[in-house]
Amino acid sequence: MAKEKKRRIVSTKILVYANMRRCGKSMLLAICDAELLGKVLRDGKIVFEVREKFYRGKKMSSEEAIDLVGQSTIVNMIGHHIIQEALERNLIHPEAILKISGIPHAQIVKI
Repeated sequence: MAKEKKRRIVSTKILVYANMRRCGKSMLLAICDAELLGKVLRDGKIVFEVREKFYRGKKMSSEEAIDLVGQSTIVNMIGHHIIQEALERNLIHPEAILKISGIPHAQIVKI
């Protein structure tokens, strides 16, 4: 009797940290690719800290994090994966992306 091989499904979901909080009358959403949390990016005179206090929230897929943008009035995001997800959903314009040490960063402010 032949044994059936079980297919192993490997998750390819990219993980990010998403931290949503009220900031005055606004809802602020900070998202970073998981591997960037706690890193310091240096580019000339620019020093950008991906601070845990600001970005660490729930760890989730980039798709889940982007879904939270609809509930937010201010969004701050950094990382190749989260920026790519935002571009694919037409939430940001490619010309609005800044690069810091080669890492893309963008913001959304809803007025």
